[in-house]
Amino acid sequence: MRLLGISGTITGSKTLVVVNKVLDEIQTIHPEIEVELLDLKNFDIQFCDGRHPSEYNDDTKQLIETISSADFYVIGSPIFQGSITGVLKNLFDLVPPDVFRNKVMGFIATGGTYQHYLVIENQLKPIAGYFRAYVAPSYVYAHIDHFNHKNELFDKDVLSRVKNLANELVYMNQALYKVPFIK
Repeated sequence: MRLLGISGTITGSKTLVVVNKVLDEIQTIHPEIEVELLDLKNFDIQFCDGRHPSEYNDDTKQLIETISSADFYVIGSPIFQGSITGVLKNLFDLVPPDVFRNKVMGFIATGGTYQHYLVIENQLKPIAGYFRAYVAPSYVYAHIDHFNHKNELFDKDVLSRVKNLANELVYMNQALYKVPFIK
């Protein structure tokens, strides 16, 4: 079983901190699960323009392949101007929609206002619905106040939500693998 964490930004570091927290929690509880992190800062991603995935640069092709081969996902985005990042939306546009079908997704968002958590409900969950993915009921939203001066997540409530999300992702994915899908 392979879990892919995606830090959906090319700027800042708080989203990466929270995605890593979820991956670490899962790795601690379930060391048998292979986890991988995609930090979009480390890739030269081309803009989606409708061409076949094989025609993009090597970084873009690698991202599409890595995402396609994962069994389930935890996806994070900072919230800018009341929305997910453009690079994350571009990534969703690059990956064929059937890649996510019947797979579990969990969401993380970070932001500067306490209302930005609504982006998970109003943007990320509908995107997952379009893909016909299963969404973990919990999610993690972390405000800038939930981090200390060393950029460490310290808020007990948010850390509790990290554990809840980690448990739900594994539980849902394991439950889905036990029952074969009728095609």
